[in-house]
Amino acid sequence: PVCGGCGGPVPAMLDESPSLEEDLRVQNATLKNELSRLCALASAFLGRSISFVAAPPTPGSPVERIGSMPSATVANSTVTEFTGSPSSQTVGMAITPMAKAGIDRSVFLELATSAMDELVKMAQMDEPLWIPNVPLPGSLAKETLNHEVYLRTFSPAIGVKPPGFVSEASRESGIVSSDGSVELVETLLDERRWSRFFSCIIAESSTTEEISTGAAGNRHGALLLMQAKLQVLSPLVPVREVAFLRFCKQLGEGLWAVVDVSMDGLGMEQGLAVASTTANMKCRRLPSGCVVQDTPSGFCKVTWVEHTVYDESSVHQLYRPLLRSGLALGAGRWLATLQRQYDCLDVLMPKQDSSDAMLEGSRSLLRLAERMMDNFCAGVSASSAEWSKLDDVTGSIGEDVRIMARRSVDEPGVPAGVVLCAATSVWMLVTPKRLFNFLCNEKTRAEWDILSKGGPMQEVTKIYKGQQNGNAVSLLKAPNTHQDSSILILQETCTDASGSMVVYTPVDIPAMRRVMGGEGDPASIMLLPSGFAILPGGPSMSGDDGHKTCGSLLTVAFQILGNRQPTGKLTVESVQTVDSLISCTINRIKTALRCDA
Repeated sequence: PVCGGCGGPVPAMLDESPSLEEDLRVQNATLKNELSRLCALASAFLGRSISFVAAPPTPGSPVERIGSMPSATVANSTVTEFTGSPSSQTVGMAITPMAKAGIDRSVFLELATSAMDELVKMAQMDEPLWIPNVPLPGSLAKETLNHEVYLRTFSPAIGVKPPGFVSEASRESGIVSSDGSVELVETLLDERRWSRFFSCIIAESSTTEEISTGAAGNRHGALLLMQAKLQVLSPLVPVREVAFLRFCKQLGEGLWAVVDVSMDGLGMEQGLAVASTTANMKCRRLPSGCVVQDTPSGFCKVTWVEHTVYDESSVHQLYRPLLRSGLALGAGRWLATLQRQYDCLDVLMPKQDSSDAMLEGSRSLLRLAERMMDNFCAGVSASSAEWSKLDDVTGSIGEDVRIMARRSVDEPGVPAGVVLCAATSVWMLVTPKRLFNFLCNEKTRAEWDILSKGGPMQEVTKIYKGQQNGNAVSLLKAPNTHQDSSILILQETCTDASGSMVVYTPVDIPAMRRVMGGEGDPASIMLLPSGFAILPGGPSMSGDDGHKTCGSLLTVAFQILGNRQPTGKLTVESVQTVDSLISCTINRIKTALRCDA
């Protein structure tokens, strides 16, 4: 026999073996079904129809007899539609983390589309899925998820809840003063900007791989593989490490959704190299995220959903009710932080009558305060590997006080030596607002702060960072200080519906003058921050008597230089000093506010 396409002889085995021809027909049908499945998946992924067109076979060729096969070019262009352009680093022949692990990309697409569907329904549905809560003092959670209805409504996206895990679910809606939904979506998809916006919640984050950049001209269909460490500012709550997919979809004109879904278990099964610490395996992030809608005012309505299952055995009893209620890492905290950050951007927009020198000085002061806050949060949660727990030198230190240390060698902005940090958390019978106002008040600062030298602090300068007066960066001066004294206090205070912080550090006056004048480098200022983090105690903190519904959870942390030599050793005296500083400060606050109960 002669091939009609090339004129050459047809292989005898093909002509003489009907069974081989039948095998090829079966394989061809299987490949066509798989391609059809991928096209259907891509259509759900992008929200529009996608199909493939088979390359026409050469007339009379063996291929025509067996059945048409789609060409490699058509297959590549079809996949490109939902994985990004061929020039992208994540598409083509580049060796990506998923490729190294031998992971089927369609697994992520299926998980992302399923998670998006669940998030949108969770954001839209009311009763019986979400049950309204009875308003109680100290409670921000307005709704409770009906888990029985949830299990009947949704199929598990990442498997059933592991034995011993507890659930944490919350939903919150509000107006955010962003410049439209697209701008807010870009913030959530930019890992660096996202982590800066939520620095009090996100200890560390990274984008492992950008699986899809989205459709041409916008972020519809963007799919990221990410990792993050989520923190509660307390040494009594371990950091949560999560590896997750982030998927963005445009639901309509001016209507977007961004969903996260944990893939820890899925990634392990598929061979993906994700964080493998013990903490990582104790938390799973079920479909969580937000639906963003433009409003006539030019702002956005955001509905945020948080849903997590985790092992609470390593969480201190004091914080377990707070976590379960969603007040610590729930939707209300994420949304309130987002609102505060956008309010801050509105207030800090350059004014037309501001000079260049004034603007640069303000920016330098704000950058310095941002570094101070990051340093403080890292010390409290011990999220960085630089910090080491010192369980063997604590001696008579209280069991709820965590002592940590790290060695600083040629580190910009940190004194050389061994930096010592002590942190603890306590419950106080006082409202969060009253506690925050007391700690911010310069006139009463001497009642708790030894740096105030027994008198009220003097405010040198202040930059407001929001509509509320409690959000500001200040420079304070101790009383009865000579004009040539070299120390000021840099302080940032921030507050929203979900919690508050007061963080401060001594700074050198000559260096600060250079920075405020736009001449010095803020990174050169030495910082050892100390301060407070305040969370609402919540109604479930009270027990059965109901008398502690207005309480606060106060975290106190101090950093000192334990040894000026980076290779030096810590003494028991230095550890006892910082522990004494914490206990003395807490007792002074309780006495001043009359909350010794």
